[in-house]
Order: sequence, then structure tokens, then C-alpha cells
Amino acid sequence: MHGLTLEAIVTALADYYGWEGLAERIPVRCFSHEPSVGSSLKFLRKTPWAREKVEGLYLFTLRESRRAQGGRSSEQSPR
Repeated sequence: MHGLTLEAIVTALADYYGWEGLAERIPVRCFSHEPSVGSSLKFLRKTPWAREKVEGLYLFTLRESRRAQGGRSSEQSPR
């Protein structure tokens, strides 16, 4: 996660999965009820366990995207 801001991670995941898809994967209110990057950041900065889940999902998605592309960077990568 070195060099990535939480805002960049949340934005990338929301772009990749959409808010609904993100809420299905990490069921927290900030993703399912009137979601926004700002409200998500506020919640995640105060809630370490949720932040860990978001960071874990980002790393998983990045690995899966690279695996699907045979190690090359993907256009649909969450980055």
C-alpha cells in the first residue's frame, strides 16, 4: 500500500466494482446508503477493521486482475 492514499484505493474500487458491488463485498453502510468517497473516507479512517478489509479487497482485486492478464497490467485494473 506504499504510496497509495486511502482515497485512491476507495476511488479505484468504486470505479471497478461500483458502489453496489463494493457494498456486497464489504457490507458497511458508507458503501450502501448514499455512498460517496468523502463519507467512506470519514468512516474508514475511524474504523481500522473496515479499512483493513478495503485494503485487502484492493490487493486481492489487483492480484486477480494481473493474473487474468497473465502478469501484464490491465486496463480494468483497480488502479
